[in-house]
Amino acid sequence: MDHSPGFLALVNDAKSRIKEVTISQTKERLAANAKAVLMDVREDNEWSKAHAADSVHLGKGIFERDLESRYPDKGTEIIMYCGGGFRSALTADAAQKMGYTNVFSLIGGYKGLVSENWPMTREGS
Repeated sequence: MDHSPGFLALVNDAKSRIKEVTISQTKERLAANAKAVLMDVREDNEWSKAHAADSVHLGKGIFERDLESRYPDKGTEIIMYCGGGFRSALTADAAQKMGYTNVFSLIGGYKGLVSENWPMTREGS
């Protein structure tokens, strides 16, 4: 996907403040911490088509509004992914600005998960 220069500037600015993790690091983190959350921040229609097994959904459009009610502990480890790692950088940055201290953006996002044969599921599956 071709992204606009303004969007890429926002993402690059966010990436200067956040932590990113690889898929292998994500596997390790989820295995080491049973309370860690793999969060899909894509749009509802993207989530419905397919998403990582055992992930939760909180779309970017409502992310800031609902994050605190879903995860009141601001120390919760949350690894966010989107389609390719851009929107998740923005949501990780927003979460940090809201006081969350243990958030990450998954490098490569959903596309990376698929290429690494991460288990996937569909809504209702």
